[in-house]
Amino acid sequence: QVQLVESGGGLVQAGGSLRLSCAASGSISSINVMAWYRQATGKQRELVALIINSGSTNYADSVKGRFTISRDNAKNTVYLQMNSLKPEDTAVYYCNARSAGGLTLRWGQGTQVTVSS
Repeated sequence: QVQLVESGGGLVQAGGSLRLSCAASGSISSINVMAWYRQATGKQRELVALIINSGSTNYADSVKGRFTISRDNAKNTVYLQMNSLKPEDTAVYYCNARSAGGLTLRWGQGTQVTVSS
């Protein structure tokens, strides 16, 4: 099984930055895609960014140019660097691990990001 532990959320003013971390453990070799999702109050969970084992990345249009997903294979950790934060980025952010077949292996526990105006 895969376990995910997230950290790095918090309160920041608009225009500020935060970095989220997601440390994976367990059956690491089964993971093909790591992704960050977010869910704002009253809204559906949405994909923010993902990184494939090949190194390819993909971003939601709303965060392109502001957020960067990266990974440290030695630490089995994925990061989401969030710059130029906006109040509309306020949400609970979840880390997600998927297999090569697209099956979700694990969700993280979620970390709150609040951006004040």
